Amino acid sequence: MSAAGVDLRHRETGLVELMDDPACDLDELRLTYARFDVVNRLVSGWRRTWRARLRPLAVRARDEGRTLRLLDVGSGGGDVPRALARWAARERLPVDVTAVDPDERAHAFATGRPTEGVTFRAASSADLVAEGRRFDVVTSNHVLHHLGDAERAAVLADSERLATRLVLHGDIERGRLAWTGWWLGTLPVRRSFLRRDGLASIRRSFTAGELRAVAPPGWTVERQAPARLLLVHRVPAAGTPASTGATGATGATGATGATGPTGSPVEGAGGGAAC
Repeated sequence: MSAAGVDLRHRETGLVELMDDPACDLDELRLTYARFDVVNRLVSGWRRTWRARLRPLAVRARDEGRTLRLLDVGSGGGDVPRALARWAARERLPVDVTAVDPDERAHAFATGRPTEGVTFRAASSADLVAEGRRFDVVTSNHVLHHLGDAERAAVLADSERLATRLVLHGDIERGRLAWTGWWLGTLPVRRSFLRRDGLASIRRSFTAGELRAVAPPGWTVERQAPARLLLVHRVPAAGTPASTGATGATGATGATGATGPTGSPVEGAGGGAAC
């Protein structure tokens, strides 16, 4: 399929990514996880998000004599939580990262690359809710487009239960820029799922308007360059009324979606590039 020969007007939720197949080639899966580290540095925007949103919370935690607790959901190979921990350590900011993924393959890869300040667990967001865990911040990277409607609602509901300050779910914005950039940029890539799954991910992903339409009350959708969406939930301070609508960066108000039951798995998606 050429860079221009795909219809991106609608989400292609029926597409299946190779890395989501339990029987996929493990060597190619490991190569895919390994390459996420480089790709995410270029396109995921978490360095910018760290500086603008997470670092100020870590500084406040330090000034208050405590540690910022951060949870990354569906962490995949673990490159995003490792990066967050490294950025905090460089500035000697007290940040403790827990990274969870119920996919044993992702967990095995992530734990094979231990990083100080990061704890990897083979678990889902629902497992942590059941344990009564709480974190200052909940994040995910490229997880939302992997989920069906009920699974997405469950993960967002879990995120609200787990976070005491802020939730940030980053994902791809479906469109010609993302498709063409990935199609051209991954032409030299061989022996991993990066190219095929990345293109499938883009076709499965949301536009800003689509994500606003399914966002629960109190969530906002922000557009970021290049071709990025950030689904944000700010936990109201004590005594502050909760928002009744989700207003995005362009001022559009999101629909009041159902939160659904908890307990849906999020496997191997996070930490992904366009996967």
